[in-house]
Amino acid sequence: MAKSLRSKWKRKMRAIKRERYGKKELALLKKVLGIDENGDTEMKDIDNIATVIDAKSIQEKRKDVPEEKSIEEAGKVLMEIDQVKPKYNKKTLRDECGNYPEWLSRREVKKRAIVNRKRKDKLKRKHIKDKQKKKN
Repeated sequence: MAKSLRSKWKRKMRAIKRERYGKKELALLKKVLGIDENGDTEMKDIDNIATVIDAKSIQEKRKDVPEEKSIEEAGKVLMEIDQVKPKYNKKTLRDECGNYPEWLSRREVKKRAIVNRKRKDKLKRKHIKDKQKKKN
């Protein structure tokens, strides 16, 4: 980076601002979180905001309820449904609808379109020649 006087001065001033705004931001965060100067949080109004439950009671409830499917099995079923991949033609790289894959760049799409058009024209010409030979 540049070593001019101006850049040194700006760097110095940014450091001072960072320090000053850091103190203000910390005070604001403490105020929002309800943390006092001595580091304790206010737990008076916590019942209005959320219900507090211990981990033991949650585990006991979980043991009482029989599980039909575990979370992993349910996740696998969902993942299998979501993994429907479009099938692309290996030569043209297009799917059933004629669209190119997302990962193919625009430049490559143009290039492939030109190649595919030439291949199609070549097949048409060959087909026309075959028809003419059959007539003769």
